[in-house]
Amino acid sequence: MSDSSPGVWILRCDGGARGNPGPAASAWVLCDPSGHEVEARGEYVGSVTNNVAEYRALIAGLGAAARHQVPRLEVRMDSELVIRQMTGEYRVKHEGLKPLNAAARAAAGKIPAVRYTSVRRDHNTRADQLVNETLDRVLSSESPR
Repeated sequence: MSDSSPGVWILRCDGGARGNPGPAASAWVLCDPSGHEVEARGEYVGSVTNNVAEYRALIAGLGAAARHQVPRLEVRMDSELVIRQMTGEYRVKHEGLKPLNAAARAAAGKIPAVRYTSVRRDHNTRADQLVNETLDRVLSSESPR
C-alpha cells in the first residue's frame, strides 16, 4: 500500500518525551486516500518514555481510523521499535510495553487491513510538529510567570 494505492488511508503517528522518561506527548494525523487531512491531534500523556508515547499515539490514531470506518490503512511511524513489534519482527520484551502492544493490536483488529511502514523523521513532520506544539503548550503553562 502506498499513497497511490486506491482506497488506502494514511495514519502518521509520533510520540516524544523531553527526558526519557519525562513530559511526553503523542500525536497522530489521519489522511484519506486523496491525501486530505481528516483528523489530527496532539495529546499530553504525562511523564513517560518515548516508546510509551509512541504506542499511545498509535493506539489513539488507530481508534480515530476505526471511528472513520477506514477499510485499508497504512501506518507510518519513525519508531522502528514500535513498527517492528507490531509486525512481529521484534518480540515485546519490556513489561511496560506489553499492555500497550496488546491494546494497539486490539485497536488494529477493528480495521480490515493495516500495514505498518517505518519512515524517517523528516517524512513524519506533521505528527512530530503536533508532539512538539503540545509539549510546548503544556510546559509553558506550567512554568512560573
